[in-house]
Amino acid sequence: MAKRVRGTVRPGRRRAANRPQPRPNTLREATAPAPSPERRTGGLTAEEERRAAEIEARIVEQERSVEETRRRRDTRERLAGDERPRTAQAGGLAAEASQEYAYVVRDVRRIVLIGGGLVGILFVLFILIDVTHILTI
Repeated sequence: MAKRVRGTVRPGRRRAANRPQPRPNTLREATAPAPSPERRTGGLTAEEERRAAEIEARIVEQERSVEETRRRRDTRERLAGDERPRTAQAGGLAAEASQEYAYVVRDVRRIVLIGGGLVGILFVLFILIDVTHILTI
């Protein structure tokens, strides 16, 4: 299959410049004239430029406040001696993960404590029943 070259036209089609203009709908034109959109040829008006400058200033101020808050938090963490490893996403995901790990650690400690207690009770009962024969069943 040959490459299509820019400017070639498929068979049965005319080039855009050679196409006839579509005929206007005479029924629609007779009832109401087609609205002509008003187009500005220049750039922005002074009012639009002023409004755009205000919006940009607000965005820059928000970014600056977010960056300042982030710096304060980092400084606070360094001063508190919090040496948690930093991830690429040091935002909400890392904070959620650290909280979830705290829950997991606490739950594992409880499981080990309860399991160890039960094993201890069973060992004491074994000693009392089978070794010393103090308790008889």
